[in-house]
Amino acid sequence: MPSISSLTARPAQAADLAEVVGFPQTPDELFYCYPKANWPLSVGQLAAAMAERRDSTVVCLDGRVAGFANFYQWQHGEYCALGNVMVAPWARGQGVAQRLIAEMEALAHQHYKAPLMKVSCFNANAGGLLLYSRLGYRTTGIVERRGPDGGRVALVQMEKPL
Repeated sequence: MPSISSLTARPAQAADLAEVVGFPQTPDELFYCYPKANWPLSVGQLAAAMAERRDSTVVCLDGRVAGFANFYQWQHGEYCALGNVMVAPWARGQGVAQRLIAEMEALAHQHYKAPLMKVSCFNANAGGLLLYSRLGYRTTGIVERRGPDGGRVALVQMEKPL
């Protein structure tokens, strides 16, 4: 794992989007991080998400954009809900997601005085479920959704006090 000094976070910029849209490698990966998007993810789709969401953030590994996330819900003094969490294929397993989530937790606290962070993760996204659990998120509910093929999937709702 790289030293923490090689991982930096900053607000996402329009110039980052062309890189970020390449992070999801399959239609399933895109569904996990952005269920409403159409495969393949385009700059236009991601720009539209950024416009309606808040605090779009990137984490850079050795100066290269390696992770992206934002808030799709935010209630001042109550909670923020983390969305669009994506990590570049070349940067996976190097602490990028952990650094990205820590940054988003800090932003939720600083910008919204949120005492709680919420996340939702599809049942087939084992990596995401294991990551959130390891970072202290606890399951609060499971709701039925439809996958890209119309089949039943479980959306695991989790939260963590900040």
